[in-house]
Amino acid sequence: MNFEKKLLRLEHIVQKMEKGELSLEESLALYEEGIKLTRECQTQLTEAEEHVKKLSSIDANGQPTFETIITTSSASNMNES
Repeated sequence: MNFEKKLLRLEHIVQKMEKGELSLEESLALYEEGIKLTRECQTQLTEAEEHVKKLSSIDANGQPTFETIITTSSASNMNES
């Protein structure tokens, strides 16, 4: 599931829980799913931030640095070839 779909799912979970119409078991299951999605989103955000830092870094001479950056998705695409 991509980042945007995870956020939409989190919003849906919050809306359902805020209504207060769920059983304890349903609430716990949704809470657990929400925590899992939150952690996954945070990981993706951290990876994106590191990616941006690498893309916008400069060397000691003030020149842009160029690195080959392999993301999880591009690495899996390379494996499929």
